[in-house]
Amino acid sequence: MNDTPALAVALFAGALLGAFFFAGLWWTVQKGVTSERPALWFVGSLLLRTFMVLAGFYLVSRNHWSRLVMCLLGFLIARAIVVRRLTQEPAQMDKESGVAPQSR
Repeated sequence: MNDTPALAVALFAGALLGAFFFAGLWWTVQKGVTSERPALWFVGSLLLRTFMVLAGFYLVSRNHWSRLVMCLLGFLIARAIVVRRLTQEPAQMDKESGVAPQSR
């Protein structure tokens, strides 16, 4: 039986779960550092994000290890993308071209 479409869906679902997890982490840090009760933000967010991702992995894998591996791969790809986008230096965009200047 050809499981390729299911593996592609698992990869995509893992990427969505990763984007949710790491964008949620970034949002939590932004809210938590200015909050009067940061521990509530950080612990609550950690529990919610972890529960959602684990439930997503469970639903996507459906007792197939290959789907779980592809979901995890998508999760890690999303992590790399989110980290790269959020750690780039906020460069000023060139008004005419819309392109950020090259740093050396």
